[in-house]
Amino acid sequence: MRYRTAAGATALAVTVILLGVTGCGGEGTASVPSDAVPATELGSRDVATVRRAELSTGAVLTGSLHPYRVVKVKAQVPGTVSGVRVDRGTPVRRGQALASINADGIRSQAAGAQAAVAAAESGLALAKQQLESARILYEAGAMSEIDLNGARAAYAAAEAQLAAARAQAAAAGEAAAHTTVTAPITGIVSERFVEGGEAVNPGQELFTVVNSEYLELAGQVPIEDAGRIRPGMEVVFTLDAHPGEEFRGSVDRVEPVANLQTRQVGLYVRLANPDGSLLAGQFATGRIVAERLEDALVIPETAVRGSGEDTYVLAIEDGEVVRRAVVLGPRDRAAGIVAVVSGLSEGEQVIATPAGTIAPGTRVRIRGAEAAPAPVPAATGEES
Repeated sequence: MRYRTAAGATALAVTVILLGVTGCGGEGTASVPSDAVPATELGSRDVATVRRAELSTGAVLTGSLHPYRVVKVKAQVPGTVSGVRVDRGTPVRRGQALASINADGIRSQAAGAQAAVAAAESGLALAKQQLESARILYEAGAMSEIDLNGARAAYAAAEAQLAAARAQAAAAGEAAAHTTVTAPITGIVSERFVEGGEAVNPGQELFTVVNSEYLELAGQVPIEDAGRIRPGMEVVFTLDAHPGEEFRGSVDRVEPVANLQTRQVGLYVRLANPDGSLLAGQFATGRIVAERLEDALVIPETAVRGSGEDTYVLAIEDGEVVRRAVVLGPRDRAAGIVAVVSGLSEGEQVIATPAGTIAPGTRVRIRGAEAAPAPVPAATGEES
């Protein structure tokens, strides 16, 4: 009986102690100091330090370089190709003969038109003599006024006939001239689509001539960036085929209207290539230098959250993540950084990755950094 009584008293005492501890937590839950919560570990790439750096604003375009001028040479008369004088890679000058088209019918028409001009000229000369004779006879009273007017009409008809013959001869001559295919610009033949002896029709493509004195990169930029870009601005090019090198060009044209669906503006930049050392078709990245800041306070673009008046970053203060409102300045999209006007100081640390699990109030620890000593929880009872 004594043993049972002692055991019962011990159980009652334990129950009373547990109830007392539970009651101290409020609403039936034991309180846990916030400092006792384990810290979330972050890698060095997850955190960025606010620093000062040079920042260049402007849009970035990527794509393949194309020759500034590309002209497709097409047949303008029907016939058979002969005397092909050039091939792919042949440099040509404007007006240089590339090939000939045998079109005997067109040449015959040109010859006939020239003969018609000669006949009309003879007819006009005869009508002129007859008109002069009619005037003399009329003044002498040997010809009526009606006959004089008839001579004048015959002379006018002869003039009209000669004008028509000359027009037909000019058209036939132009057609005959098209039997010789010439280069429309100075450049290099990039494509040849015909062989000697092949029959062609008007509109059929024969050659492509390109001028690579300038190379052009076309792209689109956001409408907010386009407003700061003007023709003539410097463009820094990097080419995959020339790693480690930079080439300088300029903005050539900016389209005046934005695409209403994409809110993008077409842009064209040009790279000088006077010696032809750069080949068209290379993949290039062109960065437009609109503004250059020498000593800007910058953070990675990936650290920015929100937009407009609700723009903020997640900064780290004493090992804890806090929300910090910031005002941003120009962006360097090529370097992936943005200037900070206010809200941060040099040397502060911010979360640089869009980690959705990290929220304000989260305790963090940076892997590789010296950890701060953990606080010691307060004692909850006297030592026995």
